Amino acid sequence: MKGIKTILGALAAASLLFSVSANAQENNNRDENGKVVRGAYETNKAFDNTFISIAAGVNTVVPIISETKNWGNIGLNADINFGKWWTPAIGMRLGVQGIWDNAKVNMGVADANEKFGFYYIHGDILWNISHSIGGYKETRFWNFAPYATAGVLDVSSDINPFKKNVQNNLEYAAGVGLLNILRLSSRVNLTLDLKALVGRASAYTASKSRFVFFPAANLGLSFNLGKTNFDRHSTITPVVIPVPFTTEQYNALKDKVAALEKENSALKNKVAALEKEVAPLRSLVNGQTYLYENGTFTAVDVKAGAPVSIYFDLGSAKISAREKAHLEYFTNNIATADTKVEVNGYADKATGSAKTNQALSEKRAKAVVDLLKKAGMPESNIECKANGGVDIFNKPAYKNRVVTIEVK
Repeated sequence: MKGIKTILGALAAASLLFSVSANAQENNNRDENGKVVRGAYETNKAFDNTFISIAAGVNTVVPIISETKNWGNIGLNADINFGKWWTPAIGMRLGVQGIWDNAKVNMGVADANEKFGFYYIHGDILWNISHSIGGYKETRFWNFAPYATAGVLDVSSDINPFKKNVQNNLEYAAGVGLLNILRLSSRVNLTLDLKALVGRASAYTASKSRFVFFPAANLGLSFNLGKTNFDRHSTITPVVIPVPFTTEQYNALKDKVAALEKENSALKNKVAALEKEVAPLRSLVNGQTYLYENGTFTAVDVKAGAPVSIYFDLGSAKISAREKAHLEYFTNNIATADTKVEVNGYADKATGSAKTNQALSEKRAKAVVDLLKKAGMPESNIECKANGGVDIFNKPAYKNRVVTIEVK
């Protein structure tokens, strides 16, 4: 009798706590008018809102419902389930329950006061009454889910039903239960599962009573898998804001629209004229030189006319800043990556020996070639010659202290 009182007490406490929780927690699950918000909800994927639960507790046996003195002793009970919530209110689960039980009377498979095996393979249909009545709320601390269960019950003469010479009595069984789900996090819940099964008494006992009852109570954890919440279908209601117009306002807007359309037409004509003007330029190649005559562009090749001259001081191969500027102008405006040049170095014949002048002309030519390469001209496009002391410009003599660059 003590066992049934414990279970009934737990059921009463669960109902009381649920009523308090339902009233206290629905303060932010309503619309602006205070009405509870419910679906419709989007269909979830196969793995969404699934869960695995593991629980342990106690079970007992009521072999003859009219004789309460025949209550069985308390036995050990465990329950492992896999399930899915199809909607916030409706779910299903499959599981295995039981380990062993005791009996004060002869159960037909075991002597009085001896342990016997108790296994129940079941499927359950769950109804989350908290979501159904109070509206779906993912963060609700306590959900209250009664359910119906059905499956196959095995009562065996030993705790191990597969042991040799064990008597197994298999029978269909059904019942009801109450699943309390206390939210610890989005992934983990604490569960209190109260269940009562019923089976044919003739399958387990020698009693003439028609049914045997198997109450159980389990405490455990449930682990949410996949997506853990439900999304409502979103609806968009168009908002119509009446805007009153007077006749004067309407006419003013109409005139403004007409003026903008006229301006837009003028801009289109201007764009068309510019397109026509620019059309001949679209086929021109960047970097190419063209001759424009009578509205026609003709590509022409332009080569540097006179050679570029870089002058040096007496006896020096150092390029002055002014001459570097001349050379920079040549590399930036005349020379290209494909330009081929001939670099000729000279010295003043009137001063120095022939040997000295030859060496000086080589140094001057090399100084110019180095700057051309530094400016990006390939060495393969540069032909370099040192001509020694030569009067290429006659007088004045300083003109002969020079390096010339000729474009081939």
